[in-house]
Amino acid sequence: MIAALNLYTISLFIHISAAIVGLGATFALSIAFPLALRMKDPRHLLFMHRLNLEVVTKLASPALGIILLTGIIQVIDGDLSFGEPWISATFVIVFVLGGLQGAYFAKTDRKLAAMVESELASGATQLSPEYQKEAQREGSMGALTGLLVLAAVFLMVIKPGA
Repeated sequence: MIAALNLYTISLFIHISAAIVGLGATFALSIAFPLALRMKDPRHLLFMHRLNLEVVTKLASPALGIILLTGIIQVIDGDLSFGEPWISATFVIVFVLGGLQGAYFAKTDRKLAAMVESELASGATQLSPEYQKEAQREGSMGALTGLLVLAAVFLMVIKPGA
């Protein structure tokens, strides 16, 4: 049997691929950052913030745009309704994730990278408590966004109320 190749299935393929590539990378960062902290050399943290920024701007944010566009295509082409709770909630999650990426993560990684760079340039061998506090907050926000991504996947798979 040959799979149906139509607008909906092509959109679904692109949608899932964007989620895996763009958002999957953010889950890897949740392992890499604690590893950089354990390495006891603040230069690794500078690299991590720069890597986080690259992942957000070049993978995760474009992926969210693609996810949003293909989600709209699937709702329209799949004869679904934006009023269905699982669809509405998933779109809200996408907008929240996009807002967090642009307004929080990109801004915070730029700030933390600058802090690390400045503290290293001044000869610090340990990073300031201010840096530690901000980095811990960013890690907590990363965990929250990971849960939001999983909640969106859950809603799309289970389709409660459909």
